[in-house]
Amino acid sequence: MNLVDALLFFPVALLIALTPGPNNFCSLGNGIRHGAVTAGLAALGRNVAFVIFLVISAVGLGAMLLASETAFTVIKWIGAFYLLYLGVKSWRSRAFDGLDLSENGAAQPRALHRLMLQEFLIGISNPKAILLFAAVFPQFIDPTQPTTQQFVYLGGTHLFAEMVAAFIYGLFGRQIRRFIRGPRGVRRLNQATGAFFAGAGGLLLTAHR
Repeated sequence: MNLVDALLFFPVALLIALTPGPNNFCSLGNGIRHGAVTAGLAALGRNVAFVIFLVISAVGLGAMLLASETAFTVIKWIGAFYLLYLGVKSWRSRAFDGLDLSENGAAQPRALHRLMLQEFLIGISNPKAILLFAAVFPQFIDPTQPTTQQFVYLGGTHLFAEMVAAFIYGLFGRQIRRFIRGPRGVRRLNQATGAFFAGAGGLLLTAHR
């Protein structure tokens, strides 16, 4: 596999990255609150988590985790409880909590670090990410070529696709922002965010290997 092959893999990676899920919904919320650029930068947090999964998959531990009912269940419950925590926190938040209604809503460095950490925690506690790298990536691996190099190409392409997807969701969030001009709109946003995260946590509990 070479750089050209990685570029050909990019449309597939982007389709996977654009799939709705907790991380992308997080990017949507970040786009509403801080803009598309901040949403894209915050996705560095999820990519750190995905790099960890890539390394695990590259050394063959990903298959072991998928085969282990206990490991899969532990990660699933941790992820579900974290999403439920985010859901309750968002639902109960104050009307203007976390939302700057001014035109310049870019996150400050300290806030950006917090958003990155949230993206990381959502990503690292999602067992479906392990499934992606341990089960999907091998379908694109040529056994006659060095595996590590191919994982680097495929992984790098997918990580870039995740950044693009986060930016796209951030752009969409920025458009939604136009309809949020008062306390009622912000309150509804917080409740919708809370409901989604809680629902995602509930769905994660039903996930199977």
